Amino acid sequence: MGTGFIFVSIWVLERGNMNQAVLSNKQALVTEISDKIKDSQATVVCEYRGLSVAEVTELRRNLRAEDVDFKVYKNTMVERACDEAGFEDLKDALTGPNAFAFSKDATAPARVLAKFAKKHKALVLKKGIVEGKVVDEATIKELSALPNRDGMLSMLLSCLQSPVSSFARVVKAVAEAKEAGAPAAEAKAEEPAEAETAAPVEATTEAAA
Repeated sequence: MGTGFIFVSIWVLERGNMNQAVLSNKQALVTEISDKIKDSQATVVCEYRGLSVAEVTELRRNLRAEDVDFKVYKNTMVERACDEAGFEDLKDALTGPNAFAFSKDATAPARVLAKFAKKHKALVLKKGIVEGKVVDEATIKELSALPNRDGMLSMLLSCLQSPVSSFARVVKAVAEAKEAGAPAAEAKAEEPAEAETAAPVEATTEAAA
Protein backbone atom coordinates (compact mmCIF):
# COMPACT_ATOMS: atom_id res chain seq x y z
CA MET A 1 0.00 0.00 0.00
CA GLY A 2 1.60 3.29 -1.11
CA THR A 3 2.07 6.37 1.01
CA GLY A 4 -0.06 8.40 -1.38
CA PHE A 5 -3.01 6.09 -0.88
CA ILE A 6 -2.70 6.39 2.88
CA PHE A 7 -2.66 10.19 2.69
CA VAL A 8 -5.72 10.19 0.43
CA SER A 9 -7.56 7.84 2.76
CA ILE A 10 -6.80 10.03 5.78
CA TRP A 11 -7.92 13.15 3.85
CA VAL A 12 -11.20 11.52 2.87
CA LEU A 13 -11.80 10.37 6.45
CA GLU A 14 -11.06 13.81 7.89
CA ARG A 15 -13.23 15.51 5.30
CA GLY A 16 -16.06 13.13 6.10
CA ASN A 17 -15.71 13.89 9.80
CA MET A 18 -15.70 17.62 9.07
CA ASN A 19 -18.83 17.35 6.95
CA GLN A 20 -20.56 15.37 9.69
CA ALA A 21 -19.55 17.99 12.26
CA VAL A 22 -20.90 20.78 10.05
CA LEU A 23 -24.19 18.94 9.57
CA SER A 24 -24.46 18.34 13.32
CA ASN A 25 -23.80 22.02 14.06
CA LYS A 26 -26.41 23.09 11.52
CA GLN A 27 -29.00 20.73 12.95
CA ALA A 28 -28.24 22.00 16.46
CA LEU A 29 -28.80 25.56 15.25
CA VAL A 30 -32.07 24.63 13.55
CA THR A 31 -33.25 22.98 16.75
CA GLU A 32 -32.25 26.06 18.75
CA ILE A 33 -34.30 28.34 16.49
CA SER A 34 -37.25 25.94 16.45
CA ASP A 35 -37.25 25.76 20.25
CA LYS A 36 -37.15 29.56 20.52
CA ILE A 37 -40.16 29.83 18.24
CA LYS A 38 -42.10 27.20 20.18
CA ASP A 39 -41.21 28.65 23.59
CA SER A 40 -42.08 32.25 22.65
CA GLN A 41 -45.47 33.90 22.78
CA ALA A 42 -44.27 36.19 20.01
CA THR A 43 -41.66 35.99 17.25
CA VAL A 44 -41.19 38.95 14.93
CA VAL A 45 -39.16 39.04 11.71
CA CYS A 46 -37.65 42.39 10.78
CA GLU A 47 -35.22 43.57 8.13
CA TYR A 48 -32.43 45.75 9.50
CA ARG A 49 -30.65 46.64 6.26
CA GLY A 50 -29.47 50.27 6.47
CA LEU A 51 -29.22 50.49 10.25
CA SER A 52 -25.86 51.56 11.61
CA VAL A 53 -23.97 49.57 14.22
CA ALA A 54 -24.90 52.19 16.81
CA GLU A 55 -28.59 51.96 15.89
CA VAL A 56 -28.57 48.16 16.08
CA THR A 57 -26.91 48.41 19.48
CA GLU A 58 -29.59 50.85 20.64
CA LEU A 59 -32.33 48.55 19.35
CA ARG A 60 -30.83 45.56 21.13
CA ARG A 61 -30.71 47.57 24.36
CA ASN A 62 -34.36 48.61 24.03
CA LEU A 63 -35.44 45.03 23.38
CA ARG A 64 -33.35 43.66 26.23
CA ALA A 65 -35.08 46.07 28.61
CA GLU A 66 -38.36 44.31 27.73
CA ASP A 67 -36.83 40.82 28.02
CA VAL A 68 -36.91 40.33 24.25
CA ASP A 69 -34.22 38.10 22.74
CA PHE A 70 -32.88 39.58 19.47
CA LYS A 71 -30.97 37.27 17.14
CA VAL A 72 -29.59 37.26 13.60
CA TYR A 73 -29.78 33.91 11.81
CA LYS A 74 -29.31 32.78 8.24
CA ASN A 75 -32.64 32.59 6.42
CA THR A 76 -31.97 28.99 5.35
CA MET A 77 -31.62 27.92 8.99
CA VAL A 78 -34.84 29.68 9.96
CA GLU A 79 -36.66 28.12 7.01
CA ARG A 80 -35.71 24.68 8.24
CA ALA A 81 -36.72 25.65 11.77
CA CYS A 82 -40.11 26.83 10.48
CA ASP A 83 -40.62 23.45 8.80
CA GLU A 84 -39.65 21.73 12.03
CA ALA A 85 -41.90 23.92 14.20
CA GLY A 86 -44.85 23.86 11.79
CA PHE A 87 -44.88 27.52 10.70
CA GLU A 88 -44.26 27.24 6.96
CA ASP A 89 -46.35 30.38 6.31
CA LEU A 90 -43.56 32.49 7.79
CA LYS A 91 -41.04 31.42 5.15
CA ASP A 92 -42.05 33.94 2.49
CA ALA A 93 -40.76 36.73 4.77
CA LEU A 94 -37.29 35.18 4.92
CA THR A 95 -35.57 37.25 2.26
CA GLY A 96 -32.85 39.81 2.76
CA PRO A 97 -30.85 40.40 5.96
CA ASN A 98 -33.31 39.56 8.74
CA ALA A 99 -33.22 39.67 12.51
CA PHE A 100 -35.61 37.81 14.81
CA ALA A 101 -37.14 38.97 18.09
CA PHE A 102 -38.37 36.32 20.53
CA SER A 103 -40.37 36.96 23.70
CA LYS A 104 -42.65 35.30 26.23
CA ASP A 105 -44.67 38.55 26.18
CA ALA A 106 -47.03 38.50 23.20
CA THR A 107 -46.85 42.26 22.60
CA ALA A 108 -43.33 43.27 23.67
CA PRO A 109 -41.45 42.62 20.37
CA ALA A 110 -44.08 44.43 18.29
CA ARG A 111 -44.24 47.34 20.71
CA VAL A 112 -40.48 47.94 20.89
CA LEU A 113 -39.77 47.32 17.20
CA ALA A 114 -42.66 49.47 15.95
CA LYS A 115 -41.64 52.35 18.21
CA PHE A 116 -38.05 52.12 16.99
CA ALA A 117 -39.16 51.87 13.34
CA LYS A 118 -41.03 55.18 13.59
CA LYS A 119 -37.73 56.98 14.15
CA HIS A 120 -35.56 54.66 12.04
CA LYS A 121 -37.23 54.00 8.69
CA ALA A 122 -34.51 51.50 7.74
CA LEU A 123 -36.05 48.98 10.16
CA VAL A 124 -38.85 47.10 8.38
CA LEU A 125 -41.34 44.90 10.20
CA LYS A 126 -42.29 41.93 8.03
CA LYS A 127 -44.14 39.04 9.64
CA GLY A 128 -44.39 37.23 12.92
CA ILE A 129 -45.86 34.46 15.02
CA VAL A 130 -48.10 35.48 17.92
CA GLU A 131 -49.55 32.88 20.26
CA GLY A 132 -49.14 30.14 17.68
CA LYS A 133 -50.48 32.03 14.66
CA VAL A 134 -48.58 33.61 11.77
CA VAL A 135 -49.47 37.31 11.50
CA ASP A 136 -48.68 40.02 8.95
CA GLU A 137 -47.11 43.46 9.35
CA ALA A 138 -50.49 45.18 9.89
CA THR A 139 -51.30 42.89 12.82
CA ILE A 140 -47.85 43.47 14.33
CA LYS A 141 -48.46 47.22 14.23
CA GLU A 142 -51.87 46.77 15.85
CA LEU A 143 -50.26 44.72 18.62
CA SER A 144 -47.68 47.45 19.15
CA ALA A 145 -50.43 49.72 20.49
CA LEU A 146 -51.24 47.33 23.33
CA PRO A 147 -49.60 47.70 26.76
CA ASN A 148 -47.17 45.16 28.18
CA ARG A 149 -48.29 42.21 30.29
CA ASP A 150 -48.33 44.19 33.54
CA GLY A 151 -50.30 46.97 31.87
CA MET A 152 -52.82 44.51 30.47
CA LEU A 153 -53.24 42.88 33.88
CA SER A 154 -53.76 46.31 35.43
CA MET A 155 -56.43 47.14 32.86
CA LEU A 156 -58.11 43.79 33.44
CA LEU A 157 -58.07 44.33 37.20
CA SER A 158 -59.65 47.76 36.77
CA CYS A 159 -62.41 46.26 34.63
CA LEU A 160 -63.04 43.57 37.21
CA GLN A 161 -62.98 45.93 40.18
CA SER A 162 -65.52 48.33 38.69
CA PRO A 163 -68.57 45.99 38.65
CA VAL A 164 -67.49 44.36 41.92
CA SER A 165 -67.32 47.70 43.72
CA SER A 166 -70.69 48.71 42.29
CA PHE A 167 -72.22 45.45 43.42
CA ALA A 168 -70.68 45.90 46.89
CA ARG A 169 -72.23 49.36 47.17
CA VAL A 170 -75.64 47.98 46.25
CA VAL A 171 -75.38 45.17 48.78
CA LYS A 172 -74.33 47.63 51.48
CA ALA A 173 -77.22 49.96 50.68
CA VAL A 174 -79.73 47.11 50.84
CA ALA A 175 -78.29 45.93 54.16
CA GLU A 176 -78.47 49.44 55.66
CA ALA A 177 -82.02 49.91 54.44
CA LYS A 178 -83.02 46.57 55.92
CA GLU A 179 -81.48 47.44 59.28
CA ALA A 180 -83.19 50.85 59.32
CA GLY A 181 -86.57 49.46 58.38
CA ALA A 182 -86.59 46.41 60.68
CA PRO A 183 -87.98 48.06 63.90
CA ALA A 184 -90.85 49.74 62.06
CA ALA A 185 -91.80 46.50 60.38
CA GLU A 186 -91.72 44.63 63.66
CA ALA A 187 -93.90 47.30 65.32
CA LYS A 188 -96.48 47.09 62.56
CA ALA A 189 -96.53 43.33 62.88
CA GLU A 190 -97.11 43.53 66.65
CA GLU A 191 -100.01 46.07 66.56
CA PRO A 192 -102.76 43.65 65.40
CA ALA A 193 -101.73 41.11 68.03
CA GLU A 194 -102.08 43.68 70.83
CA ALA A 195 -105.51 44.76 69.54
CA GLU A 196 -106.75 41.19 69.42
CA THR A 197 -105.62 40.63 73.01
CA ALA A 198 -107.26 43.81 74.35
CA ALA A 199 -110.69 43.15 72.90
CA PRO A 200 -111.55 40.03 74.93
CA VAL A 201 -110.43 41.76 78.14
CA GLU A 202 -112.80 44.70 77.52
CA ALA A 203 -115.65 42.34 76.69
CA THR A 204 -115.12 40.39 79.89
CA THR A 205 -115.20 43.59 82.00
CA GLU A 206 -118.48 44.76 80.43
CA ALA A 207 -120.03 41.37 81.04
CA ALA A 208 -119.01 41.45 84.66
CA ALA A 209 -120.53 44.87 85.13
